Amino acid sequence: MAGRQIYNPDGFRNIQSDGSVTGFAFQFKAQYYRGITLSILRDLKINIDGEDIPREKVRIEVNGQAFTLEETRTVIDSNYRWEFGEYATVYVEKENGLAPGAHHINTLQIIAPSYMPFQIEAVCEADFTI
Repeated sequence: MAGRQIYNPDGFRNIQSDGSVTGFAFQFKAQYYRGITLSILRDLKINIDGEDIPREKVRIEVNGQAFTLEETRTVIDSNYRWEFGEYATVYVEKENGLAPGAHHINTLQIIAPSYMPFQIEAVCEADFTI
């Protein structure tokens, strides 16, 4: 893992809707030195405690607006850049969220800058407590 803080240690939490826990959220940084427009984000592969999260259960929020991973491909508005050093919030739909206690997260960020002939992948891991 990189030496800088990738995940916000205070950004892990369960999320509720209508009094029920419907998932969890976390905050982390883009792993590209220039920041990115959301349209080059190809995937966020999330594994929590050994369980892979389906991509259709994931939303990412940048500058107050949340998008599904499919929607990010069409976001060309420069107001929704994920700037280097800024935390984005990722929402994961998961019945009952995460149990209180220790957890391990592994997130693979995949981006496709238009000026490169390949995708860039960055693995981000952390242990945290809810």
